[in-house]
Amino acid sequence: MKDIQNEPDYRNIAINKVGIKDLRYPVTVLDRNRGQQHTVASINMYVDLPHEYKGTHMSRFVEMLHLFRPNIALKKFSEILTQMKEHLNAASAHIEVTFPYFIEKKAPVTQSPGLMDYTCRLNGSIDCNGRVDLVSEVIVPISSVCPCSREISTDGAHNQRGMVHLKTRFKKFIWIEDMIELVERSASCEVYSVLKRADEKFITEKGYNNPKFVEDIVRDIAMDLNADKNITWFSVAVENYESIHNHNAYAFISSGEMPG
Repeated sequence: MKDIQNEPDYRNIAINKVGIKDLRYPVTVLDRNRGQQHTVASINMYVDLPHEYKGTHMSRFVEMLHLFRPNIALKKFSEILTQMKEHLNAASAHIEVTFPYFIEKKAPVTQSPGLMDYTCRLNGSIDCNGRVDLVSEVIVPISSVCPCSREISTDGAHNQRGMVHLKTRFKKFIWIEDMIELVERSASCEVYSVLKRADEKFITEKGYNNPKFVEDIVRDIAMDLNADKNITWFSVAVENYESIHNHNAYAFISSGEMPG
């Protein structure tokens, strides 16, 4: 049958990224405690398109993904990206895999178990020279108490939930759990899925005795990452959903240029 995608295009305009977005797909990721964890990812896959081609073959993205199923992990990204370039005759390729990751977390006093879900993202790209770039990201909910409010108030201090986006590049493999724990210990207090009254008392007092601005949180995380020789690049963003203001508080630190 006639292949329209392979027909020439005369507008002389190359396309940076063309492909598929938001493909839901079952994947298996490494779990520090259980070996593996099954989850469902949202996957984006792109390649560049030279100016002389009319289109790319969208179905080939899904076909290649199926060949690697279910082991869509960072260690497989280089192979997937190389295959994307070869099968689609592209100079560069990109893949983004976003998925919920679940960790069993016990309440601090009663030890009541519950599951916390964290959004994780793996980003990979390969350029025309075969250079592969891999970035791992975790999005972690936290709790923070305002140091200013605590200092000026006779009773109490305002607190809020926040969200931390941590991206890293590294020399050796790093566990998702390690990235999450690094973020959580930098907050005023962690967030839990199950809390009894004794637990609520504990975390309320812990947060009150450990007040932090978004500036404090982002700097504390950056200090830990700067001291880790395995980390070659990072960016960290902290956003607090303010409880007494009609705006959010935000801070961002990057150790260098953003990955391409």
